[in-house]
Parts: sequence; structure tokens; C-alpha cells
Amino acid sequence: MPGLVSVKTPPASTPLRIFLPENSQCDGSRNGSPQVQRRMASPSPSTSTSRARPSPDRGSGRKKTTPEKTTIDESSLDNPDLGPFLLKMARDTIASGDSPSKALDFAIRAARSFESCSGSEPSLDLAMCLHVVAAIHCSLGRFEEAVPVLERAIRVPDLAKGSDHALAMFSGYMQLGDTHSMLGQLDRSVSAYESGLKIQTETLGESDPRVAETCRYLAEVHVQALQFDEAENLCKKTLEIHREHSEPASLEEAADRRLMALICEAKRDYEAALEHLVLASMAMIANGQDNEVAAIDVSIGDIYLSLCRFDEAVFSYQKALTVFKSTKGDNHPSVASVFIRLADLYFKTGKLRESKSYCENALRIYAKPVPGTTPEEIANGLTEISAIYEAVNEPEEALKLLQKAMKLLEDTPAHRSTITGIEAQMGVMFYMVGRYGEARASFESVIAKLQASGERKSSFFGIVLNQMGLACVQLYKIDEAAELFEEARGILEQECGPHHLDTLGVYSNLAATYDAMGRVEDAIEILEYILKVREEKLGTANPDVDDEKKRLTELLKQAGRVRNRKGKSLENLLVSNPQGMKKEGTKRWSGFGFKT
Repeated sequence: MPGLVSVKTPPASTPLRIFLPENSQCDGSRNGSPQVQRRMASPSPSTSTSRARPSPDRGSGRKKTTPEKTTIDESSLDNPDLGPFLLKMARDTIASGDSPSKALDFAIRAARSFESCSGSEPSLDLAMCLHVVAAIHCSLGRFEEAVPVLERAIRVPDLAKGSDHALAMFSGYMQLGDTHSMLGQLDRSVSAYESGLKIQTETLGESDPRVAETCRYLAEVHVQALQFDEAENLCKKTLEIHREHSEPASLEEAADRRLMALICEAKRDYEAALEHLVLASMAMIANGQDNEVAAIDVSIGDIYLSLCRFDEAVFSYQKALTVFKSTKGDNHPSVASVFIRLADLYFKTGKLRESKSYCENALRIYAKPVPGTTPEEIANGLTEISAIYEAVNEPEEALKLLQKAMKLLEDTPAHRSTITGIEAQMGVMFYMVGRYGEARASFESVIAKLQASGERKSSFFGIVLNQMGLACVQLYKIDEAAELFEEARGILEQECGPHHLDTLGVYSNLAATYDAMGRVEDAIEILEYILKVREEKLGTANPDVDDEKKRLTELLKQAGRVRNRKGKSLENLLVSNPQGMKKEGTKRWSGFGFKT
């Protein structure tokens, strides 16, 4: 299932699988398709960062057996035995490790035969076969081609014909959601999953355990889309169903509580998150799941760190570290992940030497990974370490780690969200070291990827637009910067609200840009609004409010003699960054409130 998306730790996911039935009847009289039954029992995610592909070398060197090439007379498509035969050929082709393209050809022709046999009647066999066609398209990386196939498969079943047709439609919606997720189209993915859940609930009832599994699946997608209220409601429903049907302290309840803890942590309700994690840990201990207990200890340590209970956080991390080393070995990525958390903890407590030491220990593990370590694990670890180097004011080293992480990942739909996050962070690093042209190029690439995935209105998209605007200011592309700030303002007003700090930061940058363009009245109007909001939120004695007053006073004085005023340089208009970053001795970071 897709996990939580963030700039630093994008999601990993599970392989896309192709299900082929052993037998099939063209008249649709069988009692449901095997694929539909499997999907209904437990919706299996298809989003993958490393898709499983048939290997031509499997079988320990034995000569592979390939189905003999068979010539099919197209005029015989209405033969009721042809569809099942072609589907069997597709299955045998995949099992033999032969070309997936050949299997796709067999599956497409099988679908044509099923369609010819069914006439105008809804056919479960046709729907099932289309699911197979779409899955093979996905295994070939052709996710865009899989979408219309699945949309067609969803239209085939007739809900009025009973539960088998309902389950077939459910399966189609879930597979469509998986495919949209692989394309990074989270909004469409969520919509498909919600349609599937509605059909499943109407068919099986609201308290069926299989509905609980789909609710948790959808809750995880909402977490990935940063829609935490929706995720919390679904997770509560999942907990209620599992408490009704499972034993106390069951593994299902433990999994639900871990997800609920993640949601509570994202909503900054740390005490509730801690309670869920403790209960999940007790359930795992009762079921003898030592490695899972250690993983929960890591999460408990994260909560203690957020609560500034540093000694308890260290104790939790060290407990997990001891278990991981004894069960997985000293060089396992799980050990490296705990090292990174300890490095972050010691940075926050001012022990920079210990923090850097733990970073170096993690880097040694990633430099010589154990067999089975995925490129995604290493890339995510390097990205997290880079954030610590950034925090200790070593942007060049942070940038090198981000570049290494980028090289580990292929530019495929499965990795696109990860690459987008890394590129955004690289843009920030380029800006910090004064490489503004490269910063602008990085943000431009991020914006193009977000637009391609349909995320034109997310808060992250607005923040990236603002960052690109800052880079354009430093490159003296003032008109372009103004356009970017205006677009960012519209998005953040919609997504975060006009009083949010990120939105106010964009207002400040836009005011500075308008002043640079000579639009003093527009700049004054924006600064007056910012000052009003900051006084209401922070009080009149706050230093940020005092700074805004000084800027507004200066602009009002200038407006009184606007016809005689000389143009001001950008270095004077955009005041210095509190961190004191310089280029050629001149402070150039915008001081109008935006924080990266």
C-alpha cells in the first residue's frame, strides 16, 4: 500500500501482480472469477517501486518451455472455447518467462473472443480478462494504456445481476486506483478507491471484515495525499470492525493502531499517537512479533522526540537498535534508519559531534548495503541524512547526498514522487549556496512533474512556485517572479487559507516584488493586510510585527514622494535572511517571512 508522502521520505510500495484464472467459462455462468474473489478478500495494492518482471533466467539454468506459436482464425472468435484457450496461452507465456508482449497479445485476443461470445450481455469473463490485460500493460510500464482498459472493465458488470457482478466492479475500481497511484495521480486514485469501497460496502455490509481491509487501504492512501481527517475516520471504522470480529490484542488491531498513530502524529496529537503505539506494541508482544515490536519502538521514539522527552526517545531507539542488530545484522538498513534518528535527536539537543558520528555510521551502511537492500531504501536514507547536514549548515555536503540519491532512482512513474521530492530539496540547497540558476532549473523540473501528475492545486505545488519565484528574484527576472508569487498566492489561499504562515510568506514576497516593479500602492495594500493579520495572531509586541511596521512605514513615506523617488535595488528591497546567507558579500535572501 502506498505510504506517507513527504519531500524527504516518499512512499515505497508493493509489486504489481498479474492474476490469471485456471479456468473460465464464456457464458459467465461460473460462481465468480478467481481474481475477483481474491481482490475482495483482501485488496492487494498494485503500486510498485520495483515491479516484479518475469525473468528469462529463472529455473536454475533449465531450458525454458515456450508455448508453441498458434495461428488463430479471427473468424472463430465466437467459438466459446477460444477465449479460455487464449487466456491459458497468456498464462503459460508468463509462467515460462517469455515476452510479456506475447502474453499481452494472447490476453487482448481472449478479451475479443469473450466480447464476441457475450454479445450485448454483461460478461464476468470479459471483465476479468480486461483486468489481466491492464495488469500486463502495467508490468510493461504502460500505465497510461492500462487506465482506459480498466475503465472499460468497470463498465462491463451489471450491479443488478447480483454480487458476482458487484465484486467484479469492485475489483476494477481498486485496480484502477492502483494504476492512478502509480502515475502519481492521487486525487483520481482516491476517487477510484472510494467508488470501490462504496460498492463493496453495499454488497457485503458495513461490518464485514473485508470492508475493514479496504477501509484501511483507503486510509493509507488518504495519508499519502495528506488528507488526515478522512484517513482518521476510515481508520476508526476499521478499528471498530476488527474489535467486533477479532480477538483482543489481535495483529489486525495492532496494524490499525499503528496507522492511527501515524495519523495522530501528522495532526500533532502526540499523546494520542503514543497511546495507540503502546497498545500496538502490547499486541505485538502477545503475538511474539519481536521485529515488529522493535519497529514500534522506533515510532515511539519519534513521538518522544516530538514531545522533547529526549531521554525516553534515546531509550526507545536503543531498544530497537539492539533488536535489529541481533536479528538482522549490524549492516541492515533498519539499523541505519535508527542511526539517522539518533543523529537527528543529538542535533536537536546540541550534541553536534554525536549527531555527525551517527550520520557517518549510517552512510557506511548505505555505502556497502547487504543483499536485498533496495535502491529506494538507500535513496530515502541519504535524503534524510542530507536534511541533517542542511540543518548543521553544511549545504554542499547535503547537496552531494541528494545527488547520489537521485542517481539511484530510475525516472519511472513508480519513482516520480520520490524524485520530485528530492529535486525540490536540491533546489533549496542550490539556493542556499548561491547557485540560483540551478535552483530555478530544479524547481522548474519539479513544477513540470507535479503538473504532469495532476497536482496543480496542492499546497506543495504552491510552495514550490514560491521557491522558484525567490530564485527568479535573485536572477533579476522580476516579472516572472511576480507571476509565480501570484499563482502561489492563489493556490495557498485555497489550500491553507489566507492567514496561514506559508500564505503570509508569499504575500510578503509579492509585496517586495511589486515594490521593485514600482507598484508601490499594491505593495502597501498587501503589507497593511499582513500587518493586520500578524497583530491579531502574534500581538503588537512580536518582533515580526515590528519588522512589518517598519517596512510599511518606509513604503508609506516613499509613496508620499513617489514621483521623485529613485528606483531601489533588489538587494535593498529584499532584506537579509536571518541565517545570514550571502553572495559576494551582499545579503540577498527575502526577509518577508517565507521559510523553506
